[in-house]
Amino acid sequence: MTALSKQPVVRVEHLSKTFGEGTARVEALRDINMEVFPGEVVGLMGPSGSGKTTLLHCIACILEPSTGRITLDNEVVYDGRWLKTDLRRLRLDKIGFIFQYPNLLPFLDGSDNVAIAMHLAGLGAAAARSRAIELLDYLEVGHRKHALPKQLSGGEAQRVAIARALANRPRIILADEPTAPLDSARARIVMDLLRRIAVEQDAAIIVVTHDEMILDRFDHIFHLRDGRLEERKLLDLRNSATV
Repeated sequence: MTALSKQPVVRVEHLSKTFGEGTARVEALRDINMEVFPGEVVGLMGPSGSGKTTLLHCIACILEPSTGRITLDNEVVYDGRWLKTDLRRLRLDKIGFIFQYPNLLPFLDGSDNVAIAMHLAGLGAAAARSRAIELLDYLEVGHRKHALPKQLSGGEAQRVAIARALANRPRIILADEPTAPLDSARARIVMDLLRRIAVEQDAAIIVVTHDEMILDRFDHIFHLRDGRLEERKLLDLRNSATV
């Protein structure tokens, strides 16, 4: 079954977000429409201040839009207002987060940094630890499960952070500049891992990035400028990156 024959995991319709009022009013997002299907890794690009993080936070149900509709995993979660009363639970169940820096807890080893996400979701200690080790093995850092964050390389720490994002089997993974602190070789490795996860876990992954060296790892690129969204052709972006 192709992506086009499936339902999108993320659907954003006519979404807008404003801050302030009167002369201080800022339109951060303007009539945004986008869809991301299972198995897809899409990039979200644009200059600083264009609205990328604002859009990511709206999709993550962290920031309330001003208008529009958000559907996550076939469930309408926002339609002019939040339709879910427990947004924390929604995020735990449906969304995995990967940040620019791993943000691992320094006093926990690799497996416990992954397991803590499952503890928050209510999973028992033994099951959480078993799942954490399974994920670390899946991401080829199982041998570092007892290492503290300070003992991990940058690439290893980011893999542990990715394992944590996968802990509760989310259909949606939101990554904010996940390759920024990595060199080009490690950045491509991380993106290859995300693509593998998207396909094998049937997940939709949205990556905010400025990194032109990883454009060939995306299925689609969405470009934000002044709060407006457009889908860019990958060939055009790759050509501009080589100029």
